[in-house]
Amino acid sequence: MNDKKDKWIHIRVSTNELQKINDEFSSSVSRKRSDFLRKKLFNKPVTIKYRNKSLDDFVSEMVQLKNELNAIGHNFNQTVKRLHTLSHMHELVSWAEQNEKHKTIFFQKVDEIKQHILKMAEQWSQESARGKV
Repeated sequence: MNDKKDKWIHIRVSTNELQKINDEFSSSVSRKRSDFLRKKLFNKPVTIKYRNKSLDDFVSEMVQLKNELNAIGHNFNQTVKRLHTLSHMHELVSWAEQNEKHKTIFFQKVDEIKQHILKMAEQWSQESARGKV
């Protein structure tokens, strides 16, 4: 059987039709529009990319929290280095007060992470119960 594709079919489409074709093509895993259109023309299955919005939102929030935790960790490291250079009691008291503020912020961020993870776990369990996962 000859699978060489050397025949051309030319068709005209409206702007709206082309936009619809391009939208469907961009959401598919096909690399070439001709392959995508050939599959559609011959009623072959077209694999569509699927994005889980709740997972995307979760990952975005976790990245932001990770960055904030990294900044807090950096500040903590600087504070500990400062502690090692202190020689007077009033400097030590000042360091302890500052450290308490940073510790409070750190635990707030950890609680935020826990809440996001619980929320995602609850959402995932509801979706899996409905058969979506």
